[in-house]
Amino acid sequence: MAYAEGRTFYDADSHIMELPDYLRAHADPAIRDRLPEITTSHAVLGRGEDVAKGGAHSPEHVEELIALGDQLISGPKGYLALGAFNRDERRTALDQLGFDRQLVFPTFAASAAFFAKDPEVMYGGALAHNRAMAEFCADDDRLMGVGAMPLDDPERSCRELDIALALGLDAIWVPHRPCGGRSPGHDALDPFWARLAEAGVPFVLHVGGSPLQLDPAWTNTGRKIPTDWLGGGENVRGKDMGALHHEPEKFLSTLVLDGVLERHPKLRGGAIELGAGWVPSMLTRLDYIAEIWKKSEPELAALTRKPSEQVREQLAFTPFVYEDVGALIRQSSSDLYLFSSDYPHNEGGRNPLGRFGRALEGFDEPALNDFYSGNFAQLFGI
Repeated sequence: MAYAEGRTFYDADSHIMELPDYLRAHADPAIRDRLPEITTSHAVLGRGEDVAKGGAHSPEHVEELIALGDQLISGPKGYLALGAFNRDERRTALDQLGFDRQLVFPTFAASAAFFAKDPEVMYGGALAHNRAMAEFCADDDRLMGVGAMPLDDPERSCRELDIALALGLDAIWVPHRPCGGRSPGHDALDPFWARLAEAGVPFVLHVGGSPLQLDPAWTNTGRKIPTDWLGGGENVRGKDMGALHHEPEKFLSTLVLDGVLERHPKLRGGAIELGAGWVPSMLTRLDYIAEIWKKSEPELAALTRKPSEQVREQLAFTPFVYEDVGALIRQSSSDLYLFSSDYPHNEGGRNPLGRFGRALEGFDEPALNDFYSGNFAQLFGI
């Protein structure tokens, strides 16, 4: 028996836990030594087994994980999870999880593509990641690889996008910031959005596509700064979570108000692991902005669809497991939200289907199908 049964389940968020040579092993020789190694301490298992040596868990550990059966998702997380970094194990994990499709993101590697100061490192890191991701997801149609693409150099981004599409990647993760000092609705980026729309491949935003933490001044209270929820200082604290949606909301609002979705009605996009509690208010806000400011902004006056209609038709969002997706649907629409597990990260919880299911009690089958598979299918043209 699998964890997910009884209907089709498409998982909009999962991850690879990259081994130290993930980028360098897939990079062009000229850039290889300039790319970062994934921090080795992340890859050392609790039993003293260095997974970097063999690229797989020990047979004994695999047996223990397989024995969990339909409880695999409540078992070990991170590098200890089945299929965290080994694609053969991941196929077995999917059998036990029961998800019919699973979108796969990196955990650490995208930072090289999004935040490097040197453009060669930035684009070389993106290419290395995209090759590694395509290799991980090869030979199993359930695994849908996510490529990474900076937008700082629009012409180069278009060239690299063609390579990523040729690799067979199913979505393209872009950073949610004004790359290269440009709005995402800048004319120079229009060919990039047009190419994605033509290919039927969605763009995605994801946590980590802009800095996670607030400016340190916001945490300066004169008192001791608390640790983050994992006990360190590299992840998010409560104040960071309060503002996590600001940057993706800016990015997506700008795409709408700059007319990108209007010009490219076949373009699709998703905001993944960025929560969804902010979505209903964004829809309302965008509609009244377009109505009021069309008097002074010709591009808004030229919109043929309300912003909320564009978002509903072209974008989708993953609620956090602790958000009340039922309340969000009541406030907006069932065609906006996607199921996700975040496997094998801790943030997805140990029973996401149980928690989402309780929030969706009383909803009819069309709404349930929208959340668990239909909206995903619409986003990816399945």
